[in-house]
Amino acid sequence: MEGNMLKEPIFLKPVLQERIWGGTKLREEYGYEIPSESTGEAWVISAHPNGPSTVTEGEFAGETLGQLWENHGELFNKKTDGEYPLLVKILDAADDLSVQVHPDDQYAKEVEGAPYGKTECWYVLGAEEGANLILGHNAADKNEFEKMVEEGEWEQLFRYVKVQKGDFIYVPSGTIHAIGRGITILEVQQSSDITYRVYDYDRTDKDGNTRELHLDRAKDVTNIPHKDANLDFGTSEKDGMTIRQLVKEKYFTVEKWEVSADTEYAISADFLQVDVIEGQGSIVVAGEEYELTKGVHFILPNGVGKIKLGGDMELIVSHP
Repeated sequence: MEGNMLKEPIFLKPVLQERIWGGTKLREEYGYEIPSESTGEAWVISAHPNGPSTVTEGEFAGETLGQLWENHGELFNKKTDGEYPLLVKILDAADDLSVQVHPDDQYAKEVEGAPYGKTECWYVLGAEEGANLILGHNAADKNEFEKMVEEGEWEQLFRYVKVQKGDFIYVPSGTIHAIGRGITILEVQQSSDITYRVYDYDRTDKDGNTRELHLDRAKDVTNIPHKDANLDFGTSEKDGMTIRQLVKEKYFTVEKWEVSADTEYAISADFLQVDVIEGQGSIVVAGEEYELTKGVHFILPNGVGKIKLGGDMELIVSHP
């Protein structure tokens, strides 16, 4: 390693999380060892203390992503003392998720003592026919919002959106949202685990208890009225690869790379997070070739420069 520059991908082991709404797709589709038949989330690139990813091979094998960020900031061209900024998950919604909302940075710091709020985005990996999700609400002002919540007028309050495989949804902090049953998504978000539940279909756990709602805080942070984000960033083609920019905003840039033949790419970001969502292929970094298959997740550290890609695969690529 010259001058402390690592010239290899940092492959990461996902952390599997059980959820009341989870299923078995993370095993069936991605080959992960799941802890139960209701496994809802794989935290695939995570430095969050509630589920830190571990490096699987190479010089830092066995260390967590959080430890790398803390002790080897040069891998990320780290410029501040803050926490690792992003978190990537795959979610299997075998049932409806609770309707929820997340705070922005300021509210998260002041009320929760947490480093980040939560703006997120979703790439739909799969969706059963007719699947929909909730994005936003229909209340015109705060009074109407509070009245509809208090009277339980959920059908009238929530905005429902039909989705299919390949759709992309941007969910800024303050947006009421819920992933519906039959949807699998890849989520890129700020590294935060703060969720305010608004509604949970009166579900009970195995002990007969309903899950806690957080209506006061939800009312504090919800954007009223709801405004849809306007995303249209276009696509660029180069030999062997199509790059579709999904979102580029304050917290993250997310792109979809479709690789169909051998191609080269010069990295300009401080580091890249890469998730293989379909197919298989390879990446060459500093003359070394690494095999890539669906369900593999890795970071290309600072200073890698130029990479070569080959095969037939789809990647979601993100960076702060």
